Amino acid sequence: MNNHRGAAAILEPALCAVLGVRELPIRLAVWDGSAVGPLDAPRVVLRSRRALRRLLWAPGEIGLGRAYVSGDLDIDGDVFATLDALDSTPRLGSDDEPRLPWRQRARLLATAARLGAIGPNPKPPAEEVTLTGRQHGQHRDRWAVSHHYDVGNEFYRLVLGPTMLYSCAYFEAGVVDLDAAQLAKLDLIATKLDLAPGQRLLDVGCGWGSMAIHAAQEYGVNVVGITLSHEQAELASKRAAEAGLTDQVEIRIQDYRDVEDAPYDAISSIGMAEHVGSANMHRYVRQMYDLLKPGGRFLNQAIAWSRGETRWNNDTFIARYVFPDGELLSLGETVSALENGGLEVIGVQALRPHYAKTLRAWVDRLDQSWAEAVRLTSEGRARVWLLYMAGSALSFENGTLGVNQVLAIRQPTDSDR
Repeated sequence: MNNHRGAAAILEPALCAVLGVRELPIRLAVWDGSAVGPLDAPRVVLRSRRALRRLLWAPGEIGLGRAYVSGDLDIDGDVFATLDALDSTPRLGSDDEPRLPWRQRARLLATAARLGAIGPNPKPPAEEVTLTGRQHGQHRDRWAVSHHYDVGNEFYRLVLGPTMLYSCAYFEAGVVDLDAAQLAKLDLIATKLDLAPGQRLLDVGCGWGSMAIHAAQEYGVNVVGITLSHEQAELASKRAAEAGLTDQVEIRIQDYRDVEDAPYDAISSIGMAEHVGSANMHRYVRQMYDLLKPGGRFLNQAIAWSRGETRWNNDTFIARYVFPDGELLSLGETVSALENGGLEVIGVQALRPHYAKTLRAWVDRLDQSWAEAVRLTSEGRARVWLLYMAGSALSFENGTLGVNQVLAIRQPTDSDR
């Protein structure tokens, strides 16, 4: 079929309207074999009219995400190049204008009708979730955590590797291997917390137990690790037992709000504060304060929003498919929360470039083991992880997102002496 008379050419003006661009930054191929756009640009494939119908019902990020996760839309080639092309293209109008005015919606509707794509709203992929109940209530938090983390330990092992660490690594000078960088991150945290034999460490959001096991083995501390994920807790306990650390490492399925066995000499929270919610930060910090002994140290490692005022929206791809109810604070908001909760901030280290490297390594591992990842979960789940990790890597590279380790101390007061 002549490309200029095919569905791609008919669709091109409407798709430009959806993306807010004058010219397509991608090569668009569609279900009838036609294609438009620069020949040397990243290639995106609409495999059926259903992909267009998803965009018609949800123009923008949600519709594109649904189409990709369901397989109605494919990225043919380098996912980083494709996302970068879509993100870096100058948009029409100002940031204050609606992304898709009603006039453009009508244009998309007319185009869909011309291409025979009008129809009911397709059912969202099974991987999409909408939570109910009180936001950041304990029941809903458990559900949110389970959605993200209880997708199979073996799937995570494919992506994360033997360290089973699901947070930003620390690539010291000369370090290029992800596993070595992850262990370097654990040592960096242990050093900042000034861990010593016989101390008690609480690891909040302990994941699969890597920090707990490392601290017990290498620094001789007694560790309590808490998580809301049953699959994480099961594997973390098994790993601790296999390492001969059952007397030093205890793994609990427990909410941070329910920990009562103070005091602790140190507390680590690595990639967990993103699940707390801005409205609960004061309670989170106060709980850390109450659990620490006077002079005890608290290290909080968290992703930060780095572009102006914090904005978080539950109607996004990340919120629907990856981290439901997740919220990012700016570095300033985190520091203020710690100080307002009685903790003294004594150190801040930004690790933004390190997370971009970490995410690219995870994407590479997922890509190399794609067939096995699909077998262990689903093709839709593998697509979600690929898209979110690649997009996140680019956000860390361009500075939209940051990640910081903030070290704080509970200073002794007169009543403590």
